[in-house]
Amino acid sequence: MSDASLFDETFLITSINSAKYDRVSRIATTSANHEISMTLDLNTELFPVAVNDKLTVSLATSLKLDGSKEDDSTAGWRAAGAGEASLADMYDYVCRGKVYRFEEGTGGNL
Repeated sequence: MSDASLFDETFLITSINSAKYDRVSRIATTSANHEISMTLDLNTELFPVAVNDKLTVSLATSLKLDGSKEDDSTAGWRAAGAGEASLADMYDYVCRGKVYRFEEGTGGNL
């Protein structure tokens, strides 16, 4: 099996917009080396953040540490067996689902 991680980067929160939704804020971030900027909708009621906070963001194909495919019949990411480690154990806030939109930049930028 292979590693499940596709992307892992630390970001600095540069702005927070809480105007559109009650519990979700749109945060703007920049990577530590300023090469990547990301806009992310985050449930700030569950995971409060502030401008200048640092976040580590990881995108993965599976929450299983060995990268193996998850059984779609499970009840969600919390359905891991008792004592079974997962990628979720390494983070304070976990979202599971699909990336709904990304914007391509110029040149080699996404």
